Amino acid sequence: MNELQKRYPEDVAAILKKYPPEFRRSAIMPLLYLAQRQDGHVSGRSVTDIAELTGLSTTDVTSVVGFYTLFHAEAGGRYRIQVCTDLPCALRGADDFLALLQKELGISVGETTPDGMFTIEEVKCLAACHRAPMFQVQGDGDITYHEHQTVESAMQVLKGLRQQAQKSGKEAA
Repeated sequence: MNELQKRYPEDVAAILKKYPPEFRRSAIMPLLYLAQRQDGHVSGRSVTDIAELTGLSTTDVTSVVGFYTLFHAEAGGRYRIQVCTDLPCALRGADDFLALLQKELGISVGETTPDGMFTIEEVKCLAACHRAPMFQVQGDGDITYHEHQTVESAMQVLKGLRQQAQKSGKEAA
């Protein structure tokens, strides 16, 4: 039995039950989401486990992790701040917004704040081109969208997330 099955036996069984054996590969995304749930990223071990469960190669599983902004191959902050910089968003100021947000947080794209709370990422197409600059926040099992943003309004969102983390007693390490 692989580690993912050991950790989440009922969840893995429920996911696989939804797909006939010849279509097990279709379970890749819910299995990836399950694998990422606790640690915030998909480990190499989880990639191997999911490949085994679905009959795919580890390369196939890794390519799905790399393609979707929902999945992460590396650990990051408690919250991932993903700023869309696709062309329509860039035309509405997303590049400047991202640069100013990085400056305000004191980190660059791909980096995590020293307190472990925020990782900032540049992504393509979050489907809100007409409401840019915008970003999504992934963390605590949720994804929230924030549209028509300024750096000031974004920092208010992040301040609220910090307060929420303090109240829950689950501050980042």
